[in-house]
Amino acid sequence: MRLSSCRVFASTEDVLNRLPKIEVKNLSYIVTDKETGEKKVVLDDLSLSFPKGKITVVTGHNGSGKSTLVKLVMGINKPTRGQVFFDGQDITDLSISDRAKLGITMAFQQPVRFKGLLVKDLFSIAGGKEINIPSACEYLAKVGLCAKDYIDRPLDETLSGGELKRIELAISLAKGGEVFLFDEPEAGIDLWSFDNLVSVFKGLKGKTIIIVSHQKKVIEIADNILLLDSENGAEMGKKKDMKKVLSSPRCARLNGGENE
Repeated sequence: MRLSSCRVFASTEDVLNRLPKIEVKNLSYIVTDKETGEKKVVLDDLSLSFPKGKITVVTGHNGSGKSTLVKLVMGINKPTRGQVFFDGQDITDLSISDRAKLGITMAFQQPVRFKGLLVKDLFSIAGGKEINIPSACEYLAKVGLCAKDYIDRPLDETLSGGELKRIELAISLAKGGEVFLFDEPEAGIDLWSFDNLVSVFKGLKGKTIIIVSHQKKVIEIADNILLLDSENGAEMGKKKDMKKVLSSPRCARLNGGENE
């Protein structure tokens, strides 16, 4: 008997290793104005995958849905339509805490303040285990903070926005995970600390990283770039190819016309 074809049966582990870490299918998010009843389409039928173990920078003009996208991945917002997948598993209906247990970690554009809670306490809470002071100090040092000045500080109004942002980044590192979502992490970060921030991302080699950013230095470390554009739709590709798109006239309005 002559065989016309030969099928190779891959193991479950092999299949999972080929799957993108995060994938969205036909994802839409529509909000309704409570006063006028008018509907606004923030994301419309978006389907794409974020490659496993790579850095993807999400950029685009204000209102294009960048922050909304990462919030949908984290489960903070629920999609109007569509699905979110993690390693091929549909997680659309999972809670934020269940997604965190799977290994998805997010640092917000505007970090939350926790009055009465100390920085050192939040490290253990976020990590789900006791994190000793030397380890917490190591994480703080990675984001350019002197540990002795912050480890016993409360997470309240005495911290500036930039300080709170860096503390949250340090806590995200302590929590760990397989997927890291960063929503405009450079917000409130002074220029002196910016290189530290870029080093943090580079130090997460092997993890799937999704960063919402307009900053040129952040875009330079990307493996892939996702451009969201309300008028022309989404476009995703390798950095070398997408940088040509970003330099085109239609992208001049990114971040109010600045892409630095």
